[in-house]
Amino acid sequence: MHDAAKSNLRGAAFALAGFALFATHDVVVKSLGAQFATFQIIFFSVLLSFPLVMLMLMRDTNAGTLIPVHPWWTALRTASAVVTGLCIFYAFATLPLAEVYAIIFAMPLLITVLSIPILGEHVGRHRWAAVAVGLVGVLVVLRPGASEFTLGHIAALTGACTGSLVSIIVRKIGQDERNAVLLLYPMMANFLVMASVLPFVYRPMEVHHLGLVGLMAVLAFVAGLLMIQAYKAGDAAIVAPMQYSQMVWAAIYGFYFFGESVDTMTWIGAGIIIASGLYIVLRESLGGMSRVTPVLRARSRVETGTTPRMSVLHRIGRRSVQSTH
Repeated sequence: MHDAAKSNLRGAAFALAGFALFATHDVVVKSLGAQFATFQIIFFSVLLSFPLVMLMLMRDTNAGTLIPVHPWWTALRTASAVVTGLCIFYAFATLPLAEVYAIIFAMPLLITVLSIPILGEHVGRHRWAAVAVGLVGVLVVLRPGASEFTLGHIAALTGACTGSLVSIIVRKIGQDERNAVLLLYPMMANFLVMASVLPFVYRPMEVHHLGLVGLMAVLAFVAGLLMIQAYKAGDAAIVAPMQYSQMVWAAIYGFYFFGESVDTMTWIGAGIIIASGLYIVLRESLGGMSRVTPVLRARSRVETGTTPRMSVLHRIGRRSVQSTH
């Protein structure tokens, strides 16, 4: 086997392991969401993630302040991350896991559309066709008129939209902003917003509940480190599609932990969305088909501002290594 093929195989393996841990993280979110308000879960998730963030920031050798270079874009990204966290956590708490993932998988379509006004990307007819087909897949999953359309569905759709906006803004300003700004602003905003609401929704948490929140932080952190290794080892075009493996975990976890079953229409809709997303990744990875490759460069899962963003951790790790040479 050629070295490139071995590297891609390693990258895919790391990514599959990382997304398995992310899926486990989401199971914990759903379990806690059945007992506690989303505001409370996010508050303690951020609180217990701060020590991990501080450890990573100690490796950031970039000089500077916490004043953003692009304040308005940073403010929009921060607000979008807070909304994304609230929506995605609420969706996991109220909807079957498979439905949430199917809707979140529409993010590459939304990122492609947003890349036009924000990044100045030119999207050809092939990618536009993939976006249109993918949106049909979303309609198949939601089945408007044939099944109940709940607040959870609205939350999942909103989270996919705002999560795509967060990702595309990072693509726009990420090279200019300090890692500390990219990491801390969404987490601090989440902490302050959730703290302001917490007195109205708080329910006492037992030690094992806090342990589960701590487990969420550790799972997300370790999964992020695995994704860093995945992108170091393999090509983005190989690693990025591994996110769709979460649909398999959704079926397994949903059945064993929550008694959920994935109906045929959800599988069909998810298949359409995944196929369109894969086509967009393929078009971006072909030379000259995309100037800024916004989907391939969106290396994190949907950003909720509750845990460290993997792509930022990757940058910190890369720069800390460079500074030692």
